[in-house]
Amino acid sequence: MTDFDESPPSRLDGALDEAAAAIERGETVVYPTETVYGLGADATSAEAVERVFETKGRDRDKPLSIGVPSVAVAQRHTQPSERSLRFMRAFLPGPVTVVVERDPALSDAVTAGRDRVGVRIPDHDVALALFERVAPTPVTATSANRSGAPSAVRVADLDPDLHDSVSAVIDAGEAPGGGSTVVDPERNVVHRRGAMGDAIVAWLADETGTEPDVEG
Repeated sequence: MTDFDESPPSRLDGALDEAAAAIERGETVVYPTETVYGLGADATSAEAVERVFETKGRDRDKPLSIGVPSVAVAQRHTQPSERSLRFMRAFLPGPVTVVVERDPALSDAVTAGRDRVGVRIPDHDVALALFERVAPTPVTATSANRSGAPSAVRVADLDPDLHDSVSAVIDAGEAPGGGSTVVDPERNVVHRRGAMGDAIVAWLADETGTEPDVEG
């Protein structure tokens, strides 16, 4: 885990509390991860999810992922196969987005009507602390940028309009950058090869007996 003296320092406690309260009110927040800063809202609320799309200027037919603090909480909102569960337990927390079958109760707004959803459990103590505060509610997990613009690795990188539109910003310093690997273990597909890509491809090949389909 990213080291914040084993727990978020006191200077972050207030920001975490403020962000959690904002999510519970249906508002949007910016939070750090082990890759880039993310834009979060209550992923069970269609209205809150709409605010994320509006803030990013994102097409509504492009699904969002959800962020949760643990595999157990993920299972409350998804229906992963046994292979997907083994994968999640092997690679999460980590810079990986795991695509699994959604629970029917999850908002269509998050998945753009699709039957699968990406799950993030970041390897970052501050992100996990935020998710724990609002659990079992999942949080949208998408980069805190205007669609098509570079992802933010520092709060100073945030688009000014985006910064002004959210209710809380958790500043935990500079993030490492890069992107998560997006993988559907059940379908043996790597949709986007990013962090830990080699280990993920090797795990899938060993698990399935065939090389995964790597799309990018």
